[in-house]
Amino acid sequence: MSREQLENAGRLHRAGKHAEAAAIYGELLRQNPAHFEALRDFGVLSYQLGEIESAERLIGEAARLRPGTAELSYNHACLLQRLNRLEEARAAFDRALAMRPNYFEALVNRGAVLGALNRRDEALADWDRAVALNPAHGMAWKNRGLILQQAGRPDDALVSLRKASELLPTDADAQGRLADLLTSMGGYAEAASAYERFLALAPDRAGGWHARAFVLQILHRREEALACFERALQLQPKNDAIRTGRANILFELERWEDAARDYEVLLAAESPPAWTRGYLAICRLHCCDWRRMESDREFIRAAIRRGEFVIDPIGMAAISDSPDEQFDCARIWARDRCPPVSPLWTGEAYHHDRIRIAYLSSDFRAHATAFLMAGIFEKHDRARFEVTAISWSANDRSPTRERLERAFDRFVEAGDRSDYDAARLMRDLEIDIAIDLKGFTNESRPAILAHRPAPVQAQYLGFPGTMAVDFIDYLIADPVVIPPADQRHYAEKIVTLPDSYQCNDDTREIPLRPPTRYEVGLPPGFVFCCFNSNHKILPEVFAVWMRLLNATSGSVLWLLEDNLSAARNLRAEAEAHGVEAERLVFAKHTDPATHLARQTNADLFLDTLPYNAHTTGSDALWAGLPVVTVRGKTFAGRVAASLLGAVGLPELATDSLEQYEALALKLARDGEALARIKCKLAASRKSCALFDTARMTRHLEAAYQMMWQRKQRGLPVESFSVPPR
Repeated sequence: MSREQLENAGRLHRAGKHAEAAAIYGELLRQNPAHFEALRDFGVLSYQLGEIESAERLIGEAARLRPGTAELSYNHACLLQRLNRLEEARAAFDRALAMRPNYFEALVNRGAVLGALNRRDEALADWDRAVALNPAHGMAWKNRGLILQQAGRPDDALVSLRKASELLPTDADAQGRLADLLTSMGGYAEAASAYERFLALAPDRAGGWHARAFVLQILHRREEALACFERALQLQPKNDAIRTGRANILFELERWEDAARDYEVLLAAESPPAWTRGYLAICRLHCCDWRRMESDREFIRAAIRRGEFVIDPIGMAAISDSPDEQFDCARIWARDRCPPVSPLWTGEAYHHDRIRIAYLSSDFRAHATAFLMAGIFEKHDRARFEVTAISWSANDRSPTRERLERAFDRFVEAGDRSDYDAARLMRDLEIDIAIDLKGFTNESRPAILAHRPAPVQAQYLGFPGTMAVDFIDYLIADPVVIPPADQRHYAEKIVTLPDSYQCNDDTREIPLRPPTRYEVGLPPGFVFCCFNSNHKILPEVFAVWMRLLNATSGSVLWLLEDNLSAARNLRAEAEAHGVEAERLVFAKHTDPATHLARQTNADLFLDTLPYNAHTTGSDALWAGLPVVTVRGKTFAGRVAASLLGAVGLPELATDSLEQYEALALKLARDGEALARIKCKLAASRKSCALFDTARMTRHLEAAYQMMWQRKQRGLPVESFSVPPR
């Protein structure tokens, strides 16, 4: 009778009549509590009905009745695993594997249990056996990778997770796990692709969009990163971390008004970090929105006094004329971004036939730094120096980029390398002297040199201030931008060049037929101009400009149009000073040659303070346009004075805004005096120190030679001056 009942229960079970089947199984077990088939089959039915505890009790009893059955021990172990009774599950898997050593499913599941029990070595042994038994089992590779990751073996984990990603193309978790590991290891390009696969499978995962945005931002694929931040924020509109990411990428894209809106939202959150307001202040500065400038300045200064990160050093240079504040800001910035690491170069002696120089930059493209340095790279004495570029520039395929790639002995693309890997490469190349051309400016990577890949490390040109770190030995400057008494404000030792610190390319051509005033939108009359970035324009200087316009009949002020909001706000400020908005004329960005040529239509360049004209200043002078400046208190505020000294016009550098205003007004009213200055500039343009690329190259090479000789002799890093050559 029990056989017929068992068969009937089986038919009902298969037909989906679970209640009737359960009743029969129950009756059989009341008749015989040790009925093996009833225990087994009722256990399976209970599992299918989601009654895991009942299933475990029934299957477990069946396994005890027939202890030699591997499948029963395995099924019982799986139920115990579901119930999180991990030690019991492990013992049951042990019994199954004792009976069948190559029981693949049991190995896979026991590996998971051992991993959950934090018995990683045993778990890894199971996963190793599993992938050896079935190399095409993607889940085994994935779990093996996760165990290796937990065990602190990321390289081995990466091999397994790559294999899992390949075998499980529709498993979102496998793609996401691989992407996360690659991100943590600095494999950003591959991580971006893995996140793309993950999001194709799980498009509603805000965290995935956020993570992909992060790696795209690191890869400087900013527009794509912004699209990912936008999608993540659509899914989680109240997520402050995502909004912060979007604000920061908008900042990098120089969409100042949009970034400011996000920072304003973040400021309304509970206890926002100080830098939220600091970066909002920078956005306002770029928009020439000065309504809160004084309160923003005081907030930033107070935060720096407390040792809080509130603003980046290049932003601080635009609002502060205090070298002490700039030093403290740089120190705080470096503290979080360049933590101490073990040096890659540890004192080994190099004996090369030529000194190996590496220049590090993201600006090996159509960029101001490249325009200034191209001639230097080409003119380096290849008999004495081997010159390498360490570049993380986006290749803009410009003529400048092509020229630079030809100018170096070796051009290394490091955009996809981590900071450590880039440093490791430099160490393997046995670079003698590393020159950071970025400092703490946008897209800088100071952490590369934090690994100390070279015996001598210096910063030059790109950043007008101290980096306040111990891994930069020297800062290359001149006696105007860093007078001897000011060297105490710098962590680096100062290498003082004899002329201006700024190099220039004397092969830059100005078109023979420059555009006319009409073609560039200028009316007749005296043209004051300033082609500095709009964020350098501060209220105090702008007020001087407006007084000059009011005092000079028919004059206009010609400015660069960085963004529409700045133009709108500056016109409104002009009207508030009693100047018609139309007297501010805005020039669009254009190619370098056209920009140089159009400056011949201006009469006088008015500099900014506390952040002077740098490349824009030498551009103006190269185009024959005189520059009037104020000699400030910081490196950034003394560059124009340095340029004027090296071009033979030191009289155009004043010591106060009052002197600056008086000199500019005198030149605007005295045509003969201005003409004499322009003639003097034209006569010296081809012979002055500022535009003598070969002379500057000799001075830089002498500086490098002196740095290297000190290192070779075991002498400490000290400030020194380069004699004129």
